[in-house]
Amino acid sequence: MYEKQGDILRHADDMAKELVKFSERINFNEEMFLDIIQESIAPAEEFFANYACAIMEVETKFKVLNERFSLKYDGNPIESIRSRVKDYDSIIRKVIRKNIPRDLESIEENIHDIAGVRVICSFVDDIYRLANCLLQQDDVTLISRKDYIKNPKPSGYRSLHLIISVPIFLENEKKDVKVEVQLRTIAMDFWASLEHKLKYKKNLPPEKIDMLSNELIDCANVSASLDQRMQNVRNIILKGE
Repeated sequence: MYEKQGDILRHADDMAKELVKFSERINFNEEMFLDIIQESIAPAEEFFANYACAIMEVETKFKVLNERFSLKYDGNPIESIRSRVKDYDSIIRKVIRKNIPRDLESIEENIHDIAGVRVICSFVDDIYRLANCLLQQDDVTLISRKDYIKNPKPSGYRSLHLIISVPIFLENEKKDVKVEVQLRTIAMDFWASLEHKLKYKKNLPPEKIDMLSNELIDCANVSASLDQRMQNVRNIILKGE
């Protein structure tokens, strides 16, 4: 029905404008009109609120692990935690690209990265240690695991990706919600942030894009080498204690 990416949003906007015009024509009671609008947007608000709650659950789990690790290993393995819920535009683009039915249930079932948590670690070993501890918790269900550290993407991208399901506790029910977790080192995150900014520059000739792609791969390899060297230094220090 909607062939262009912006059609869904434009259609929703047009419907809202028509509702306003309709209410003015028939002298709709303002409170009744607001109730109708609220009934229309409430499912979407609840949809996004559930993902925000799931993010809080996952963030709390990592913060607890970080504190426990600091006691056992005399240092915090987590440098920072960032999170986000995908915005409307990004979800709509993915729905259209993957030809997913345009209802909340189908979106929830087929798009697994609506909620995202990124954990930046000090060392590569910390990534796997944290991931294993997270997945051992009995309320965490692993949906999929992609290890781009041991098997980097052709671009040079490195990170450990987990799709997990965690329960959130609502007023009258418990609901399982999917969250994408990315774990990477400081060096991996630095490289990925810069690569993300650069790959959208479309005004370059193909030969220059190829040259820069190769340069980014070299940078990713240097970054990975630095991670390994820092891990070796840490291992020697720990063995000497």
